[in-house]
Amino acid sequence: MQLVSDSGKLLDADLHNNIRSIREALGGSPDLIVREMVLADQWGVALLFMNGLADRTMIQTSVLKSLTNLGALKPEQESSFREAPLAYLKEKALTVGDIGYVDGIDALFTHLLSGDAILLLDGYAEGLRIGVTGREDRTVGEPTSQPSIRGPMDAFTENIQTNISLIRRRIKDPQLWLEIHPIGTITKTSVAIMYQKNIVSGQILQEVRTRLDAIDIDSILESGYIEEFIQDKTSTPFPTVYNSERPDTIVAGILEGKVAIIIDGTPFVLLVPALFVHFLQTPEDYYQRSDISTLIRMIRFMSFLIVLLAPSFYIAITTFHQEMLPTNLLLNLAAQREGVPFPAFIEALMMEIVYEILREAGIRMPRTVGQAVSIVGTLVIGQSAVEAGIISAAMVIIVSITAISSYVIPANTMSISVRMIRFVLMGLAASFGLFGILVGVIILVLHLNTLRSFGVPYLSPLAPFNLDAQKDSLFRLPWPAMRNRPKMYNRKNPVRQSRK
Repeated sequence: MQLVSDSGKLLDADLHNNIRSIREALGGSPDLIVREMVLADQWGVALLFMNGLADRTMIQTSVLKSLTNLGALKPEQESSFREAPLAYLKEKALTVGDIGYVDGIDALFTHLLSGDAILLLDGYAEGLRIGVTGREDRTVGEPTSQPSIRGPMDAFTENIQTNISLIRRRIKDPQLWLEIHPIGTITKTSVAIMYQKNIVSGQILQEVRTRLDAIDIDSILESGYIEEFIQDKTSTPFPTVYNSERPDTIVAGILEGKVAIIIDGTPFVLLVPALFVHFLQTPEDYYQRSDISTLIRMIRFMSFLIVLLAPSFYIAITTFHQEMLPTNLLLNLAAQREGVPFPAFIEALMMEIVYEILREAGIRMPRTVGQAVSIVGTLVIGQSAVEAGIISAAMVIIVSITAISSYVIPANTMSISVRMIRFVLMGLAASFGLFGILVGVIILVLHLNTLRSFGVPYLSPLAPFNLDAQKDSLFRLPWPAMRNRPKMYNRKNPVRQSRK
């Protein structure tokens, strides 16, 4: 007879009823393996596991071999086994490290479909879950979306346990705490949060827990699902949650007081809070000398402004403010545009849209034909369009510089955001000239000032201005000078290194 509790349906004391219920629930799936045995000539047991999810070698050597050895028990051992067979199997017989009790149908399916084996004993409405998970995983490789010239070359994988171990290898401290939350009513995806207990802000940590617990969805397939649920504001093009496939980046964030969110099934780990300046920084900034890192950061910020404003300035100046150009340059541009049938805004809009199409095509197309797309974009759409008089050569230069500068921004999410805003500024430049650009930039800065990432101002430490944090914002001072952690989200343990 099956019972029902507040936590769900419980197991039946009859072994065959349990096996039949499990098979029916899975639709008679052929990948469910059921191995029935008789222990000590008395106890009927069944070992259940999913083919392809459980490690068959481990089941054979550690589980089945341990069960068959029960036939040669000494009298005192046999007496102990008959008194409490499940406890004896768990504590003395099975040579597997991860073993626990399971008494509910829902919990049984969660463990079974996660790769664990289930051992059921006839006459008991309770079983054992045995950790024998073994699935085919991608090996740890180099990061593809965030490459680096100097620094560690390992990257996260789709296995959450592997990702957790990559972080623990770098932080060998018992204060590195881990919590796992299953999210998704159907997928029951494991979502872990990792943080340094003696550094992280309790307020930020509690906010992360609250937002994760509030997620009610049937499936979580990638970190982007979680990102959209926990971000502070959805009506903004700017990312407020940082993601990375580099363990060193995540570890550096944890040591500053941030919280890492690891999702099973994706190599991208989330990091919160995330500020605007973080999306223009890379881990390589801290592996090189401070003067080199500062110079490269300045180049990134300059590239950010080029991507945002270069097409708009060209449209505004050639349309409304020709007097700002030197005479020779003005005559040269006028000669180029003499045969172009479109206004500067339409010309720039067409080129930018074509570039975005080429960029997307280059990502989606097979690598073997990716080079052909670049050749077509360069020769046909660039050179041929100029020769045909559809666009001017100056516009090709502006769009090319803008496209190259967009690749300098390290975070792809920030690069996409800037490319979106660029079209709005182009429209303002075509309508009102430099005044329109100025109004657009003011609105943009005001919008950035309203953003928060888990309660932390998005433009910190620039606004509100924090003098001490300027050591590692637009530029970077040498490591001996950066004695304290950022105060924007860490006041619990601010000292990073000794002042001796």
